[in-house]
Amino acid sequence: MIGRIPVLDLRPLVDCGRRPAKAVVGEAFQVSATVFREGHDAVAANVVLRDAAGRSGPWTPMRELAPGTDRWGADVTPTAEGRWTYTVEAWSDPVNTWRHTARIKIPAGIDTDLVLAEGAALHERAAAGVPKKDGRALVLEAVDALRDDKRGADQRLTAALSAQVVEVLERFPLRELVSASRPLALQVERKRALFGSWYEFFPRSEGAVLKEGVPPRSGTLRTAAERLPAIAAMGFDVVYLPPIHPIGTAFRKGPNNSLTAGPYDVGSPWAIGSAAGGHDAVHPDLGTLDDFDAFVARARQLRLEVALDFALQCSPDHPWVKQHPEWFAHRIDGSIAYAENPPKKYQDIYPLAFDTDMQGLTRETLRVLRHWMEHGVRIFRVDNPHTKPVVFWERVIAEINRTDPDVIFLAEAFTRPAMMHTLATIGFQQSYTYFTWRNTRDELTGYLTQLSEDAASYMRPNLFVNTPDILNAYLRQGGRPAFEVRAVLAATLSPTWGVYSGFELCENTPVREGSEEYLNSEKYELRPRDWARAEAEGRSLAPLITRLNRLRRRHPALQYLRNLRFHGSDNDAIIAYSKRVPTQEGAHDTVLVVVNLDPHHTREATVSLNMPDLGLEWHETFPVRDELTGETYQWGRDNYVRLEPGSRPAHLLSLRPSSTIGGSPN
Repeated sequence: MIGRIPVLDLRPLVDCGRRPAKAVVGEAFQVSATVFREGHDAVAANVVLRDAAGRSGPWTPMRELAPGTDRWGADVTPTAEGRWTYTVEAWSDPVNTWRHTARIKIPAGIDTDLVLAEGAALHERAAAGVPKKDGRALVLEAVDALRDDKRGADQRLTAALSAQVVEVLERFPLRELVSASRPLALQVERKRALFGSWYEFFPRSEGAVLKEGVPPRSGTLRTAAERLPAIAAMGFDVVYLPPIHPIGTAFRKGPNNSLTAGPYDVGSPWAIGSAAGGHDAVHPDLGTLDDFDAFVARARQLRLEVALDFALQCSPDHPWVKQHPEWFAHRIDGSIAYAENPPKKYQDIYPLAFDTDMQGLTRETLRVLRHWMEHGVRIFRVDNPHTKPVVFWERVIAEINRTDPDVIFLAEAFTRPAMMHTLATIGFQQSYTYFTWRNTRDELTGYLTQLSEDAASYMRPNLFVNTPDILNAYLRQGGRPAFEVRAVLAATLSPTWGVYSGFELCENTPVREGSEEYLNSEKYELRPRDWARAEAEGRSLAPLITRLNRLRRRHPALQYLRNLRFHGSDNDAIIAYSKRVPTQEGAHDTVLVVVNLDPHHTREATVSLNMPDLGLEWHETFPVRDELTGETYQWGRDNYVRLEPGSRPAHLLSLRPSSTIGGSPN
């Protein structure tokens, strides 16, 4: 139903308002609406945020986003976790209506006394709503001036239009015909749901021993914990572990996904379940629950969170197969159907069938999740959620977050957009994305614009540069410079990014030409790496990754998504973008990134900046510091850049407060 003052098309709006928009504590986002009224009288609007207890803070005045569009907006910032609401109030603004009339009539000598008298009456009414300590006296002085017939009409009007009076009445306006939109829900979560750097590695590879003629020995959770200080030193926030559960032996896969496994082949961790247990057990080769607790405790000491893979699928040896045969799809011959994605076959994995006993599967899923939560896990990376019913995940996540709102679920769903976006709207706090396959300037600009604008109200991207399943053509063909480019892009385009172990060594050999699978994939075999030797030989990207993660922590602008703005360049191999946020000190943190997307050739370009997006006037020049090299330059609206793969693949520029720094652009 339309109110006296129409308030239409409120944004953000998720699933027609049936589901909450998302934010994290301290994240600013824009609320907008279409507001207008009949005739020519002025209208105004404001946003009201109410916290989880229903308490409303100071309302935020809105402004017309573009003159004549009737589209109003304001940035608001929630300050605590919980289920908030946001409402837009629109109202008739009689004081602004009078100002417009008075500016026309009084200079023209039309109805002068009447207009001044009306203004005095309006300002007197308005003064009643202004607290004494906040400027009531200033408004009453304007009333006296408007009624003082010993002054000239222009003087009386000037007193009412003074900047001081206008400022007071902007904070405490006289509102008539107030009309409110329906309240919309806002789910405010902890900052890790939006910002963090992830590192994925296989515990069984860390400390593994491979010697000719000797049976291989798996690494353990204890030896894996020895890798944690190096991961923390690179600036990562989250350590993500693939499944750590017992692995089945039936149809176990061998090296490079072969159908024949030898006696010492370890199998895929995603083929979960054996006589040693299922989803709530630790693989005996990795250790015990006590060892897992020690791993989590060591990570916590290093300020790392542990994310655990949650893959709802089973090997043929999983206890559920005998205990709950109704949880699996049976073929006409009575056999259980294994997983397929033709032409790919996964004979070692049985998918679950949810429609025979969804209630039972939901109960068991909640039990397993809470089991690991009791052992310190507050982040779950969910494997292939798009192959399970959406309604199932909605129930599971809602129930977990009802009691434990800090628990975060990451959807590993490389699938159709509708499914990816729906999983985000029904509760997943983070999502994998198509970033891995977006490599050109147009692809990156279009996709990241989508993710950082409308989709940002419900979908938070986690930009993994690689995964155990995905070694894309850009990395295969571009060598080390390609790895450097993708690291810079992922770490600066999104507040959350991820690295799969081996990325820092530029591992890029596919199992066969054109394949995205790694040769000797760690999914099927132990893969110990000599980290110390790689660093000693200068082959590791750890210094660059460390630098990027430190800059992400140092610059608040890099910790948010909706502030991403793209800029122009006259070379389509050069991409430029910026991020800007206000700081607690009342200034702004602004970061400008320019990247050469061509890993093979030096590229030159003129970068043309949208200066208002940087908080600057079009004519200004400003000093910048390249945070990757320490060099300082003087930039302006148009800037020449020359970026060379390997030695200078990108500029990561911070805008500096002083305007005295000079220097050449390169």
